[in-house]
Amino acid sequence: MFEKLIPYETAYLILDAYIQYHHNFKRVTKRAKIRFENCDWQGMQNDSRERSTLYRNAVGEATQHIRAFLGDNAQDRNFWREIKDMYLGEIFNFNTRNIAETFYNSVFRHAHKGLSADAGLMFVNATGSYREFRSAIPIYNTFFLTNPIEYSLHQIFSCYVFDAAFENIHRDIGYIAETIRQRLDIHRISLRNARIDMLKSVFYRNKSAHLVGRLFLDDQYFPLVIPLLHEDQGIYADTVLLSVNEVSPLFSYNRSYFMVDTDIASDMVDFLRSIMPFKSLGELYNSIGFEKHGKTVLYRDFLRHLGLTSDKFIAAPGIKGMVMAVFTLPSYNMVFKLIKDKFQPPKNVTEREVREKYEIVSMHDRVGRMADSHMFENFVFERSRFTDALVEELLRECPSKVRLENGYLEIKHLYIEKRMHPLNLFLETASPGDAEDVINDYGRAIKDMAAANIFPGDMLLKNFGVTRLKRVVFYDYDEIMYLTDCNFRKIPESRSYEDEWASEPWYSIGPNDIFPEEFPKFLIGRKDVKNMFLRLHADLYDVHFWQNMQNRLLSGEIISIFPYPESMRFQNLFAETPPPLSPLT
Repeated sequence: MFEKLIPYETAYLILDAYIQYHHNFKRVTKRAKIRFENCDWQGMQNDSRERSTLYRNAVGEATQHIRAFLGDNAQDRNFWREIKDMYLGEIFNFNTRNIAETFYNSVFRHAHKGLSADAGLMFVNATGSYREFRSAIPIYNTFFLTNPIEYSLHQIFSCYVFDAAFENIHRDIGYIAETIRQRLDIHRISLRNARIDMLKSVFYRNKSAHLVGRLFLDDQYFPLVIPLLHEDQGIYADTVLLSVNEVSPLFSYNRSYFMVDTDIASDMVDFLRSIMPFKSLGELYNSIGFEKHGKTVLYRDFLRHLGLTSDKFIAAPGIKGMVMAVFTLPSYNMVFKLIKDKFQPPKNVTEREVREKYEIVSMHDRVGRMADSHMFENFVFERSRFTDALVEELLRECPSKVRLENGYLEIKHLYIEKRMHPLNLFLETASPGDAEDVINDYGRAIKDMAAANIFPGDMLLKNFGVTRLKRVVFYDYDEIMYLTDCNFRKIPESRSYEDEWASEPWYSIGPNDIFPEEFPKFLIGRKDVKNMFLRLHADLYDVHFWQNMQNRLLSGEIISIFPYPESMRFQNLFAETPPPLSPLT
C-alpha cells in the first residue's frame, strides 16, 4: 500500500462503517410499519431497543478495525489531521453529512480514551449549516383546504396506505373535520388560501402511528398531528392535535424516540421546527432517533451559549442529593450531574450500579415521565465560569472526577439533562389550583412508570421535576428497578402491642420487598398536599394496585399510555354528541 494513502484508507474505513450503520438504522426503522400493521407491539419495542444499540456497536467495531490498520500510527496527531481532511472531502456532498461528522467524532473519541474534545482533530464545530441539504423531492405533500374540510382530509388519508383496514375512515374524517372546524371558529380563522402540509413519513412509537403535518393559516403555521391506533376492528384515528402545547409532549426529551423513515434528517428537523419553534435542534434530532447527533448539537449549542454569556455555574437549587452533585448555569436550561465518590447513608448502591440505572432509562420506554440525559466524558470548562463555592463542593464530593489545570476544570464523567423546577420547590409557591394539578400529575407519573414496568424506588417529591407545561417528570434513577422484580407486600398483623412499638419490624424484609401502605409516612410532608394526593391517588397506597399491574405486565400486556389527555380522545370527545354526518358517507 502507498503510505501516503493511509489517511484516505482510514477515512474510508470510518465512512464505510458509517454507511453500514445508517443502512442498519433505516432497515430496523422500516420494520415499524410492518409491526404496526400486524399489531406486533412486542416486536416494536424490541426493534426500538435494537436500534438504540446499533450506533455503539458500529463505533466499537470501526475503532477496532482502525487501530489494527494504523498500528503505531493510531495515536499520531498528524495522521489524524489528514484523516479528518480526507473524511470531510468524502462526506462534503452527503445528504447526512452532519450525522456522518458525529460518527467520525465518536470513532475518534473511542480510539483516544481520556481525551477531551479536540477542535483540530474532530468536528467540534459543524462544517456547514444543519439545513444545507434539501430533498430533491419535497418530504411532504401539500393539500389546499376546501369547504367542506372532509374532502381535503379524504385526500390526505389516501396518501397513507397500510396493509390493514381502517375501522371506519369516514367516521374518523368526520371527527377530525369537526374538531378543526371548532378550533377555526374559536380563532375566527377563514379557509381562504389555507393549506395543509403532511410529512410523507409516518412516525411510529409503541402501539401508535402518527401522521405529522402543519396547517398554514393567516400566514402562520399550526401543528396538525393525527395519532392512529390499531386494534381488533382495524386502524382508527384516536384524536387530532392542533396546538404547540398539544404536540410538544409527543416530541419531548422524556419520551422514547420515534421510528420514522428519514432520508435527510436536517430536512425533517426543519419541518418539525416550523410547528414547534421552541424545541431545540438537539431535542428534535433525538426525537427522530439520531440521539448521538442530538448530543453533538447540544454540545455545539452549549459552546455558543458560553460565548454569548458571562454568568457563572452554581449548585442547582433544591435539596442536595445523596448520590449526585448537580450544578447549572442560570442562563442555560440544562443541569449537569456528577456521581459522587461516596454516598451518604442509607444509600448503598455503587457507582457502577448508578451508571447501569441511567443506561436502563436510556434504553427503556420513558413514557413521558423520565428525563432523557446525555453522558459526556472528559468535559472541559473554563474555571473562571464557576463560583468558588461550587468548585469547592465538586472537589469535596467528586474528587476522582474533577481536575483543575491551567485555568480549566475538567470533569471525567457527567450527565446533562433538561432543567426542571423541582416538584417540592414548585409546591412551596404554587396556588391551590396549580398544587392540585401537579400533585395529581405526580400520581399519574408514578402510575405511568408502573405501566411501563418501572418502579422509581425513591418517590420523594424532590426527585421529580415540573416542566414548562406543568407535567411531572422523574429524574433520580439510582433506585429504579423493573416493577416485575419487586415483591409488593402487605404488612403482616402484629403479634402484640410491643411489636408495634419495637424499633425493628416484627416481620422479615427481603431486598426487593415493598410495602405500599407505608408510602403515606414519607412521600409527602405537607398535610394539605398529602390530603390532595390521598383523594386523587389513594390506590397507590394499596398493595393490590401494584400486584395487579405486575400481573398485567407478566402476562405480556403492553399497556397504552397516551401523550395527551384522555378527554381529547375522540371516543370521549364525541361520546355524547357525535359530529354531523360526513358528506363523504
